[in-house]
Amino acid sequence: MPETDLAANLQTTALAAMLESGGTPRELVVYRGVLTPEELDARELEIAALTRGAALHDLGWMRRVAVRGPDRFRWLSGMVTNTVNDLFPNSGAWNLVLNAQGRIQGDLTVWREGEEQSPQRRKPAPEGQRNGDQLAGTPFAGESGLELEIAADQYDKLMAHLNHYIIMDDVELIPLGEEQVGEAGSETAAGLTGPQAAEVLERVGLPVFLQPMTGARVEWNGIDLKIVRGYGVLAPHFEVWLPSAGLPKLWSCLRTAGAVPTGTASLEKLRIAEGIPAYGIDMVERDLPQETSQMRALHFSKGCYLGQEIVERIRSRGNVHRHLRPLELSGPAPASGTELKRENGEPAGQITSAAALPLAKGERVFALAMIRAEAEEADQPFTYAEGKKAGTARILAAPPVLA
Repeated sequence: MPETDLAANLQTTALAAMLESGGTPRELVVYRGVLTPEELDARELEIAALTRGAALHDLGWMRRVAVRGPDRFRWLSGMVTNTVNDLFPNSGAWNLVLNAQGRIQGDLTVWREGEEQSPQRRKPAPEGQRNGDQLAGTPFAGESGLELEIAADQYDKLMAHLNHYIIMDDVELIPLGEEQVGEAGSETAAGLTGPQAAEVLERVGLPVFLQPMTGARVEWNGIDLKIVRGYGVLAPHFEVWLPSAGLPKLWSCLRTAGAVPTGTASLEKLRIAEGIPAYGIDMVERDLPQETSQMRALHFSKGCYLGQEIVERIRSRGNVHRHLRPLELSGPAPASGTELKRENGEPAGQITSAAALPLAKGERVFALAMIRAEAEEADQPFTYAEGKKAGTARILAAPPVLA
């Protein structure tokens, strides 16, 4: 299907609709299954906010699903690669979803909610959370409920996959906030990313969490919202879920507090620099979990789950023959699919995504690539060509310092 036809069938995010109604429309692009602004400020200012300040951005491409029913913990644990039963209240874990052959069908985040309480019996803020607001310790509503976060471009596929395996289980998957943008009951999410994100949240009276993958539900300026700290490598990543009608107020307050509006193009550049893979780009359906090098998504002692036999066989009997690795490049940012070669000309792997970051001390280029094991063991730089230009690439042994 042509991209123009595809875009016509996609939903515009609440943020894009807000900007349009406010008389400041932005060019929209297809991103993670929705239409959202590609750029909200000058690219250099957006990158500076992500790497040195606080960047405010759209997360309207995420979807939430409640997992309900007496069998919810046992069933969900059998469907995903990471822990479910051992999650603490108000915490989450990133997961891969596999088929019976151990191939990756997608990724999602599982959140465990806190026990339901009345406002008069709120618990104190948990260790690792700092904020003077009396609502900072309020947990998610519901008694030990479970929620899934799924990207819009994976939503239909993963929902069909998960529902297929609800057979004799007393489990129900309930989409949350799925109404059309602008309708009562619709919800969206905004992100705040960067070294100064916590300071911006505190300025507007929102709670801050020191530990990634933790969160709480709070009331803020009459709006019931959920705030969590997600996974990040180079900077803190916060998500704020709220009714779509409350987005203008939140967006305005966070901007006033110092956050810089940032589009998807800059967010993609930071994602690549952080070495965080995106499903459908850096990891795809043919890949095995260990090939992605994302061990944070795997739990080896939680019990059986779909595809677990293959994962365990790889762990106990031998390694895979290729790995997804983060790279830093000297040369132009290559296109996805660009071949990497060893110094002797032999194939070394393929670039899956790459990006050039305009930083204060000059441009740096980062990439993710699927590297053959024998090429990795040689510990030598790789070469590549982008048009008539040539470049070299090295595997990053540690996350880069972006200055």
